[in-house]
Amino acid sequence: MSLESMTETVDAKVSAFFEPVATWLTEVVFYTVPVAGTDLPLIVAWLVIAGLVFTAWFGLLQVRKFKLALDVVRGKYDEKGAAGEVNHFQALTAAVSGTVGLGNIAGVAVAVSIGGPGATFWMILCGLLGMATKFVEVTLGVKYREVHADGTVSGGPMHYLPKGLADRFGARGATLGKILAGLASVMILFFGLFGGNLLQVNQSYEQLAAVTGGEDGFVGSSAGAILFGLLIAALTGLVLLGGIRSIASVTSRLVPAMAGLYIVACLVVILVNISALPSAVVTIIEGAFNPEGVAGGIIGALIVGFRRAAFSNEAGLGSAPIAHSAVKTKHPASEGLVALLEPFIDTVVICTMTALTIVIANPASWAEARAGEDIGGVTITSDAFETVLPWFPYVLTVAVLLFAFSTVLTWGYYGLKAWSYLFGRSRASETAYKAIYAVFAVTGSLLTLSTLIDMADAALFLLSVFNIIGLYLLAPVVKRELNAFLESVRERKSAVDDEQDEKAPASVG
Repeated sequence: MSLESMTETVDAKVSAFFEPVATWLTEVVFYTVPVAGTDLPLIVAWLVIAGLVFTAWFGLLQVRKFKLALDVVRGKYDEKGAAGEVNHFQALTAAVSGTVGLGNIAGVAVAVSIGGPGATFWMILCGLLGMATKFVEVTLGVKYREVHADGTVSGGPMHYLPKGLADRFGARGATLGKILAGLASVMILFFGLFGGNLLQVNQSYEQLAAVTGGEDGFVGSSAGAILFGLLIAALTGLVLLGGIRSIASVTSRLVPAMAGLYIVACLVVILVNISALPSAVVTIIEGAFNPEGVAGGIIGALIVGFRRAAFSNEAGLGSAPIAHSAVKTKHPASEGLVALLEPFIDTVVICTMTALTIVIANPASWAEARAGEDIGGVTITSDAFETVLPWFPYVLTVAVLLFAFSTVLTWGYYGLKAWSYLFGRSRASETAYKAIYAVFAVTGSLLTLSTLIDMADAALFLLSVFNIIGLYLLAPVVKRELNAFLESVRERKSAVDDEQDEKAPASVG
């Protein structure tokens, strides 16, 4: 029996075994209600409402304190002797590497195909709302993190849910927190193995094989698949062994490089077609409020845009606080402000650039997709670039590989923290996890296990239910932390002003 037939058999048997569970879980988590002729997934409404509530609760913080967030990232308010493992910039890039990925390339193309160009407007709005949610969950992640004796840090919903709820509500809060934390850990671990690892490796392998001769090329062969999987597994294992410091060291270089590469390519297409930019912007705005050919009209475009943005930036899911919790700081809200930049980078900047590129280039595959043809999102995006850059599929392959690898790294760390919470932090336990994670990376180049990936998507968004319940209950804690940090900023500014006054020459006469 050949390797291909073996993997196909395993794929089919695994899918057949888990398909009923995956179908049921997907129907429950992504349950929809009819709204204006289209279906609204309640889980998307849950995430968007959280963004609205926290935006109002903190008085449009994502706009008022945007400049302060940038100042914190560039180290203006770093504190000597603060506990943690990485600086603000490294924490941000580590978290962004878990969100910026194939969703920004393929997901946006799907959104503007189903919801029309107007879906872009609603994606941007959802990204802006998600900034407030991200601020809340990351502030809590740092507030209730656990700093171990060796200097390493553990954080995330598995820590702030039990500790925070116990602080606010006593024994009953502690019980609720432990239940929510246990469920959150299981969801993070499950998605990490299948969505954050296996899916990323599988999709990047398929893209690499496609541009190197397909099934007829070496990469598309069984040997090529195994070598690709082993290479990703080895690289991932080496980085994971170094912990968050190693991951942050890699992602702080990889994320800016891959984002820069992708944005430059988008700008090339836009600049070549610069005369079409104004009409493209008008098309997006008009399409948001007067969409044509979109099921459900305005509501339909809005739902598609919100759904893709929610999938892309993960605001409210509780994943990003795991990476941000390792930051060196004495004020949790400082990192919360840094984290609000994450949905801005992911959704407002990168997703918008992809959408503009597709709308301006207007490739034939996009028109076919809008007419109902089944065309992959990566294909549409690649075709848009190819209208100006015929060789771009190769560059896109590099971008996909970088996006996928950084996501594998970050979700490897997220999964490790969930595993450690469930099974302990012993060397044997953590080594077992890293071995399992590496095996999944190899498996990703051989198997699709699409049913398990569907389950992983459902698990990730089920996580938001557990997480946001805690965010609502702990919002007053976040407000206190924000006020404490803002007061420290005012004190530092006052001290600097006083120092400058003392150095200023006395006036003569």
